[in-house]
Amino acid sequence: MIDPIEFARQAAALGYCWYAGVPCSFLTGLINHVSTDPALTYVSSANEGDAVAAAAGAWVGGKRSIALMQNSGLGNAVSPLTSLTHVFRIPVLLLVTVRGEPGAADEPQHALMGRITPALLDTMEIPWAYLPDSSQMLAQTLARADSSSGERERPYALLVRSGRFAPCKPTPVVEPPPRVQVTPRSVWRSPTTARPSRIEALERIVRLVPEGKSVVIATTGYTGRELYALGDRVYQLYMVGSMGCASSFGLGLALTRPELRVVVLDGDGAALMRMGNLATLGAYHPPNLLHVLLDNEVHDSTGGQPTVARDISFAAIAAACGYAEVLEGDDLSLLDEALRERNGIGPVFVHLKIAPGAAATPPRPGLAPADVLRRLMNHIGSSSLPARRCAKTS
Repeated sequence: MIDPIEFARQAAALGYCWYAGVPCSFLTGLINHVSTDPALTYVSSANEGDAVAAAAGAWVGGKRSIALMQNSGLGNAVSPLTSLTHVFRIPVLLLVTVRGEPGAADEPQHALMGRITPALLDTMEIPWAYLPDSSQMLAQTLARADSSSGERERPYALLVRSGRFAPCKPTPVVEPPPRVQVTPRSVWRSPTTARPSRIEALERIVRLVPEGKSVVIATTGYTGRELYALGDRVYQLYMVGSMGCASSFGLGLALTRPELRVVVLDGDGAALMRMGNLATLGAYHPPNLLHVLLDNEVHDSTGGQPTVARDISFAAIAAACGYAEVLEGDDLSLLDEALRERNGIGPVFVHLKIAPGAAATPPRPGLAPADVLRRLMNHIGSSSLPARRCAKTS
């Protein structure tokens, strides 16, 4: 067995001090340790895909990161693994437990995934190895995974069999006081035909967001493409895939770089797809994050098919999830209010109803996604950060 404290120590020696994941009984000891060691960061994600996206955001912020998951949840992570970490060349380390491994007694729901886990990783072009059963080979295994991941600029997976981690009791933590649920502030215009367009909302955001110390993350589809059409800027990132993961990616970046203003531009379809991350954002409450939901009630870039957002109060949901301030309506003045100086109060959520459609088909970014990301990292100074930055672990 591997002592979880020893695993964390050796991982930290390589610079891995940031974790995000979804629990599995095979990882109980490790999660008990990394979630309570003050030298480490652990984000409890709503699903495995959001864990990968949050870890990717942390890496962009300058922290080497590890995403933890059960192999049954690997399917939830396929989209960000194939269209975020692969396309943007982000070397997140994965710890994936192997439930249902052939020859091992397990529950019937794990049988198929247990058989196909290695093949699924191979199909996604993710190199992998088994985590050793003792600490003797741990340093070598981690070093090999880190080297491969760094050279390829892509994820590497360590498969964790039953009994690999020894038990570990969590360190007692002081529970924070409960947060007071805020009441959304509303500004509505009438009639609905007077709603602003997406391009008008983006123009207002571009005008209000200063280039220095800011990052704007635009969800996939027309939001990112119209933002690009308004002018390509070094602080902008266009999510070309991984639908729904912009907010979890922004969470990882905001937590690792508290001096930055992180603005996430979401869509109603994307937010519906991974609504659980609203709860995660509220729970970890990064004060430097602004979450703007541009809601036109349709999937614009695929032909205008309606979403189910028409009668959903995203603002009420965000307020219930713990956002520090929540605004809703169809008036662009909400953006002025949201982007004023908050003095460390956040995250802030804006549910802005906009008109469907676009005046013209917006262009796709002319730079490769990985080049856009490296440019952003240069802008915020992540590329110049030391490769191994970890506080001393217990």
